[in-house]
Amino acid sequence: MPHLPQRLAALALLLTGLSCAAAESLPARLDAAIVGLEPQIIEWRRDFHAHPELSNRETRTSERVAAHLKTLGLAVTTGIAHTGVVALLKGGKPGPVVALRADMDALPVTEEVELPFRSNVKAEYGGQQVGVMHACGHDAHTAILMSVAQALVAVKDELPGTVKFIFQPAEEGAPAGERGGALLMREEGVLDNPKPDAIFGLHVVSGTPTGEIRYRSGPFMASNDWLSIKVNGRQTHGAWPWNGVDPVVTAAQIVTGLQNIVARQIDISKEPAVVTVATVNGGIRKNIIPDAVEMTGTIRTFDEPMRRDIHARVKQIAEAIALANGASADVTIDTATTVTLNDPALTERTLPSLVRIAGKDKVRVSPRVMIAEDFSYFQEQVPGVFFFVGVTPPDEDMSKAASNHSPRFFVDEAALVTGARALGAVAVDFLSANAPAAR
Repeated sequence: MPHLPQRLAALALLLTGLSCAAAESLPARLDAAIVGLEPQIIEWRRDFHAHPELSNRETRTSERVAAHLKTLGLAVTTGIAHTGVVALLKGGKPGPVVALRADMDALPVTEEVELPFRSNVKAEYGGQQVGVMHACGHDAHTAILMSVAQALVAVKDELPGTVKFIFQPAEEGAPAGERGGALLMREEGVLDNPKPDAIFGLHVVSGTPTGEIRYRSGPFMASNDWLSIKVNGRQTHGAWPWNGVDPVVTAAQIVTGLQNIVARQIDISKEPAVVTVATVNGGIRKNIIPDAVEMTGTIRTFDEPMRRDIHARVKQIAEAIALANGASADVTIDTATTVTLNDPALTERTLPSLVRIAGKDKVRVSPRVMIAEDFSYFQEQVPGVFFFVGVTPPDEDMSKAASNHSPRFFVDEAALVTGARALGAVAVDFLSANAPAAR
């Protein structure tokens, strides 16, 4: 046969290629699948960005998510904690259960970034018509987890275990008079049947260069308590203040007094803390001293005894100042989130996965941050790790980048695939490391 040598050479080349394909690791094949989905991740993110929905109102978003997961052949449950979506992927091999979470809600913020897909959506919030924007990047989180689900399905035959995909509503907090978010999802059984052995989540952050990842073992993000103080005075004419009790002056003194808690009354060399009064509302006319002034704010801590101490001091100071002015103060403190606590052992085991994706020089320890995350409610029942993914173009001044929750918040879309690769990597590495040994 005249062409036998050539045929044998071609056959050898083919067999070599098949051997290499068979030898390619599961993490490598998953990573390649996610990279191939980058255009789709961007498309999904832009769609969600142009159609943002407020907390507990994520109807369109959840419908799109559920439809995608169903096309992947996953077992999908909807309507958890109002609009939450959960899907289950059973791998082709026995192993543990890992959960991956993304939040879906937007904020009552009017977008100021000039983008072809900028949000022009308006909705009612707090009795007002407001602009709605994905000013915290949850559109990115949702698109990232959708792509990770698709990539994991592509390698499910070799997947050792089960993956639970959790798409959560109302991370920013349920509207007044409603419940929602991670705590309600947990109460409605999102961590049951099956219970995860670990849970992972991420958040895109401004002021960190695209492609970089920040993590921290132990306490990472603060607890968040919502503060409300109503100062009750007695209305009178602005020209005759002695005929009434001025709640405006009283409220001003309370705001100043509360700042002494962190500045002078607790040892912040042990743990940081924040007491912020963010809104002050009272009165309707410039020559009328009103009956009442209402203030709202937030308390942030990392330590439970300190947290309880601050609560007591807030109440004592507000009531005492009001009493000294002949007024009264009604103080309400409601818990929104607990401390986001990354499991130290799981964090250590997760770090090599993050380094493999981003590179050793781009994975760095984050300082503790005073922002809060209700991912903490999942971590109270399941060991979990939460990490940050930078989304500010590297050539920009990081100190001048508009922060999350700003109307000028901007996501460099090159960061989306980094987030997806990282989330996929930590999931498959955890499953592989904890799968039963082959016999």
